[in-house]
Formats: sequence, C-alpha cells, structure tokens
Amino acid sequence: MLILGIDPGFAIVGFGLVETAGGKQRLVQCGAITTPAGEPLPTRLVQIADDMDLLLEQFRPDAMAIEELFFNNNITTGIGVAQARGVLLLAAERRQVPIYEYSPSQVKQAVVGYGKAEKRQVMDMTKRLLGLKHVPKPDDAADAVAIALCHARSYTSRLQRPDAARPGSGRYAVRKN
Repeated sequence: MLILGIDPGFAIVGFGLVETAGGKQRLVQCGAITTPAGEPLPTRLVQIADDMDLLLEQFRPDAMAIEELFFNNNITTGIGVAQARGVLLLAAERRQVPIYEYSPSQVKQAVVGYGKAEKRQVMDMTKRLLGLKHVPKPDDAADAVAIALCHARSYTSRLQRPDAARPGSGRYAVRKN
C-alpha cells in the first residue's frame, strides 16, 4: 500500500510517500509544495491544487492521510490553512483516493507511543522506524512522513473498523482515539 501523508498549509504543504507491506514501511519520497509569499491566497490555492494533482497523478497513492486542523492563536493563518486543506481534500476526492484524517496527538501516539510527545521525539522515531540516516527536510515534509507512517501503523491495526467511515462516503474514514 502506498500512503501519501499531507501536512497542510498555504505557504508550505509537506508531503511524504510511505510504502507499507508485510508490517514494514519504507520512505518512497518526501518534499514540499511551496507558494510564494505576497501572492494572493487564490493564486496560492491554484498552485497547491495543480501541484497536488501532479503528485497524485505521478504516484497514484492507495490512500491519503492528512492532519486535522489545530487552531492555535492565529485565526487568520488558520483560515488560510483551512482553505488550502480544502483544496487538498478536493484533489484527492476527485481522484477517488481514500482520505483519512489524524489529529496531532494521534500521529504522536502512533509514531512515538505517547500522544503528548515533543516534535523532536516524533522526528527521531520517524527516522528510526524508516531506517533513515537523517530526519527529512523541510520540517513540513518530516511531519507529512510521520502522518503517513501514522496511517500505516493505524490502518493495519484492529482499531480500524468499517464503521469508522464518515457518513456519505465509504472512502472517507476518520479514526478517533
């Protein structure tokens, strides 16, 4: 199974492709979609959509795992990220790629074993679990790899049930702790 992990954003969208087979995972590729600062948000959203379409066409993932939104203090940034996230979801849905959402604590739990782990712990375990020499760069790509790894480790567990699918689409599943 090829899983596309996505760390949503509108300045930088991290992506990580992880292949899982026989209980083992390997990193296929990772990187970031970047949009120029100062460009209008609609222009940035078009670029994100176009680049996401290229990723989906090139790699044809079996699933997309994306981080749920977490609003901190900056609501303005959160709104932009939400709009970019919508574009990413739309691109995957149009290609009929099953979409799975994970909260930051679910990613930490799946990768580190502790839902309140620090970012550096998640990055270190991602590196170890995938047998990498270095943590992927930029940080957004490393986060996306961790999200893909979370799905790889969660999807094959007994916690993933058919009744976890969101109403209206059997392809859009949400796993809650």
